[in-house]
Amino acid sequence: MIKKASEINESTPWQEMTIGGEIYEGGTSALVNTGDWRTMIPVFHEETCKHCMFCVPFCPDSSIPVKEGKRLDFDFMHCKGCGICVKVCPFKAISLEKEGA
Repeated sequence: MIKKASEINESTPWQEMTIGGEIYEGGTSALVNTGDWRTMIPVFHEETCKHCMFCVPFCPDSSIPVKEGKRLDFDFMHCKGCGICVKVCPFKAISLEKEGA
């Protein structure tokens, strides 16, 4: 017997709970504007960049676009400002600043 939310407590077996959210496909930040969550923002220093592409595969949000073998500025609609790109760049072509500073 499925219970109502008001009847569920810590001892209720999972089989008696109502079905929750169902996930039909893998999630991706491409479907959602997650850039508004950021408190820190990466700054691309193009004059220092050697286009080694070390940063590209490390970005968890695929926010570093590449065109014709060169990386471009960040996709700020999806970048969360995690700073991983800053840590992996061997040429210091990326810095991290406080958003809105």
